[in-house]
Amino acid sequence: MRQADDGAGLLTLVATPIGNLGDFSTRGADALARADLVLCEDTRTTAKLLRAKGLSVRTEPLHDHNEAQRAPALVERLLAGARIAVVSDAGTPLMSDPGFRLVRAAIDAGVTVTAVPGANAAVIALTLSGLPPHPFMFVGFAPPRSAARRDGFSRLRAAEQAGLSATLIWHEAPHRLRDMLADLADVFGPERPAAVARELTKRFEEVRRGTLSELQRWFGATEPRGEITVLIGPAPQDDAGAADLDTLLREALATNSVKDAATLVATTVALPRRTVYARALELARTRAAGEE
Repeated sequence: MRQADDGAGLLTLVATPIGNLGDFSTRGADALARADLVLCEDTRTTAKLLRAKGLSVRTEPLHDHNEAQRAPALVERLLAGARIAVVSDAGTPLMSDPGFRLVRAAIDAGVTVTAVPGANAAVIALTLSGLPPHPFMFVGFAPPRSAARRDGFSRLRAAEQAGLSATLIWHEAPHRLRDMLADLADVFGPERPAAVARELTKRFEEVRRGTLSELQRWFGATEPRGEITVLIGPAPQDDAGAADLDTLLREALATNSVKDAATLVATTVALPRRTVYARALELARTRAAGEE
């Protein structure tokens, strides 16, 4: 484990198992044993890990609702020499879990920050999916409501039409998986290659691969269960929908206002107008800056 300077504090991000306790590393256990304090999403969840590994250490909660408030005092403790570890309920801290605000504040204060690597559901799902492993984009959890979810998907689809080519990865709750797959198929197309990974590292681990329409049919007849990661592959090179959004917008902007250009192109590419408008506005600003 990386050591801080003598007398200085140390903030260590410790990855925890996502289902199989055997995946917890010796370095991870040592980092927790050496810590003056372990910050965790749910102290009850972390207590189970500590008991399983025979560790006794003080724990306190750090979650989305208290992190901003607690960060300044925690940084003061680090500056005074405390050794603090951060864990999430499962997986790598900060990846869809709390910790970023504290890490950012610690870095700004000059505190040494290090990490003990370990399980990460998004990366494990990617390696098992059969989809192109790089480049990839981890998006986190999709919004729970369909309108916001489709808007987020549409923005990514617009980015594809502007040149993005990457495997996209989300986490999802089982009770929302069917609706998410339906929205993905509507925005990215039913034939887009995809995979759904669930219960990774656990007894009932499963990776279901196929097109979005095939996955819709499977999970329409099979109740989704467990911790779920959803992936879709990049658009094919001959993707008819990737009709060069920027080219269409530039052509429209040559003779139209940003508002009118966005309306015209949104109809052509079948994307939400506000998504196309945001890109049109960006292109218009870039063009204006280049003319100055």
